[in-house]
Amino acid sequence: MPEITKNQLKHIRLLKQKKYRQQHAEFVVEGEKNIIELLKSAFAIKAIFATEEWKRPHLEMNVTPITQKQLSQISSLSTPDKVIAIAKIPKTTTELKFNSAITLCLDSINDPGNLGTIIRTADWFGIKNIVCSANSVDCYNPKVVQATKGSIFNINVTYTSLEDVFTSHNIHVYGAALNGKEINTKFSPETPCFLLMGSESHGISPILESFVTHALKIPQIGKAESLNVAIATSILLHQFTIK
Repeated sequence: MPEITKNQLKHIRLLKQKKYRQQHAEFVVEGEKNIIELLKSAFAIKAIFATEEWKRPHLEMNVTPITQKQLSQISSLSTPDKVIAIAKIPKTTTELKFNSAITLCLDSINDPGNLGTIIRTADWFGIKNIVCSANSVDCYNPKVVQATKGSIFNINVTYTSLEDVFTSHNIHVYGAALNGKEINTKFSPETPCFLLMGSESHGISPILESFVTHALKIPQIGKAESLNVAIATSILLHQFTIK
């Protein structure tokens, strides 16, 4: 079987760039855990490149050989993990339907690690749809994909104008805010609804604050100035989904 080519190595490196991912509708998946989840998903796979160690127990698969040195040249990981794949970015529908109980909305989330953790957490709590503002970090950024630990393949992530979404759907918008009402164990959201989380540094943008029908605050006991947005999302999703 032919080994990975220089053009393929270059293509994988370029897929770290958002504009190149969008141009080719492809993204990179790294590591055994993410590859296993990719193989179980409905995502189309363009190619898999793996070391001989990974290939041996997967002889039934169409895998192109790659050396550990080549992996190191293209990997986004500090310690490359035997296997890397190119997957196709699925086409997203322009007609959004919010029939599920809770739709998570993310406003200006810029940190890849935070977005990846939020996607992973949402998957844990059974959230099916995440809607991101157009200026949020790309969910197919390699660092985001890695942080999701495979959950990127289980959730529909859409990028659009949150203002348009809230305008066109007359359902409750719960928003995390420092001046909101403290949430407690008796809380039960009216569904279907949106849960809106703001950016790491500025919170919910002023233009979206007017759409929030219920401002919520996580009770504070200690003296920390704020919570990481991924942690805050985890706490709220627990409160929203606990029975």
